[in-house]
Amino acid sequence: MSTAPPTSPAPGPAPAEGQPSDEDPRTAAPAPKSRSPWAPLRPLVLRLHFYAGVFVAPFLLVAAVTGFLYAGAFQAEKLVYAHEMTVPAGDTKLPVSQQVDAARKAHPEGTVSAVRPSPEDDASTRVMLSGVEGVGAGHTLAVFVDPYTAEVRGSLEQYGSTGALPLRTWIDEFHRDLHLGENGRLYSELAASWLWVIAGGGLVLWFSRRRALRKVRATQGRRRTLGLHGTVGVWAAAGFIFLSATGLTWSTYAGANIDVLRTSLGQATPSVSAATGGGEHAGHDAASGAGGDGEHGVGLDAVLAAARAEGLGDPVEIVPPADASTAYVVKQVQRSWPEKQDAVAVDPATGKVTDVLRFDDHPLLAKLTRWGIDLHTGVLFGLANQLALMLLAASLVLLIVWGYRMWWQRGRGSSFGRPIPRGAWAQVPPYVLVPLMATVAVLGWFVPLLGIPLVGFLAVDVVLGEIAHRRGRRTAA
Repeated sequence: MSTAPPTSPAPGPAPAEGQPSDEDPRTAAPAPKSRSPWAPLRPLVLRLHFYAGVFVAPFLLVAAVTGFLYAGAFQAEKLVYAHEMTVPAGDTKLPVSQQVDAARKAHPEGTVSAVRPSPEDDASTRVMLSGVEGVGAGHTLAVFVDPYTAEVRGSLEQYGSTGALPLRTWIDEFHRDLHLGENGRLYSELAASWLWVIAGGGLVLWFSRRRALRKVRATQGRRRTLGLHGTVGVWAAAGFIFLSATGLTWSTYAGANIDVLRTSLGQATPSVSAATGGGEHAGHDAASGAGGDGEHGVGLDAVLAAARAEGLGDPVEIVPPADASTAYVVKQVQRSWPEKQDAVAVDPATGKVTDVLRFDDHPLLAKLTRWGIDLHTGVLFGLANQLALMLLAASLVLLIVWGYRMWWQRGRGSSFGRPIPRGAWAQVPPYVLVPLMATVAVLGWFVPLLGIPLVGFLAVDVVLGEIAHRRGRRTAA
């Protein structure tokens, strides 16, 4: 949320020879006696806010800009790929099997991994092919078919459960890993790991200021920048904390720890059993397996009819059996509110439903994770959700710019200002400091890209302080 301290005084003339500098612990004057043991924590929060803002803000800036673009990509996708995604509404849709046959005649390569029948009167059917040469790993080739005429309207590479097409996929990967693969994901995890810390610290600093110092009107210079920075930050803080928490749920390291925690609490996301004759919500969803050519046993039309009889309305995705011992899986794929996430397994030999999994039966944390991710990615509430994300991203960019500007203004417009004075931790009572350090240690272990940089900040801070201290002693001698 912030990159510079709200209450740091502008620097005066350089300290005279023999006097301590800003990095010297001796500059931290003893705090006046206070009724609250938490009062000495404010300088600590201020220093952490400063360091995190200065060094993490560049990563947050990239995440904010790419997140802004991603939120806008949903509507852009509808315009760019309108020919493939939409069709003139007709009277009667053809059987799904006939539409898949048309897609296979146009694209005999690869195998059918999933089919998404036309969910609306003016929407095309998507037939997803895996194992197609030239299509990236983890991606499929989506063939778009007119459900009324079986005309193939085109094909595009597709990624993810939301059916992202090339434009949105490119922006999504840029936001997630800068197109650098798994190593690139560290940048986004670092940003998510620190965003809630910076936002929470900013709230503490803002509300601990006297009300008269929070105003923006009739102020100028650094006071005005601070007022704008703080006011926008306070209004946007809840959104930043939400984005941070939900972003961590599918990050590399913190995300793995969250998955382990959810599993240990019995809150993992269940999946319908694709084993023929099975009935337990266990094992892997057949969606993760390699599909066949679409038609197995009773065929797609009978499978879809069986799913409809179980109450699965559009939009749905049909996943063919991965092998001879697995069933069709039909699952609802609506991520907008109200979400439709029910799933059934259908025996290809008999056309009977062998397992049913209702979203209502998912554990609470599994539901919250699903809703959180969909809200984070802008699909839960559609256009309104996407506009809110764009506003949050724009706010974060402004806060970063204002934060660096405040730091510059601390140097009176000629250079960046000095760091925040050190030594505040010594004023914190042990019965507050020890539990706080234990909590920070646990958080640092659970969220490694919070803990590792924090240790780095502390190491740099100690080294700079020791250097300043020794220089001060030599000067005094």
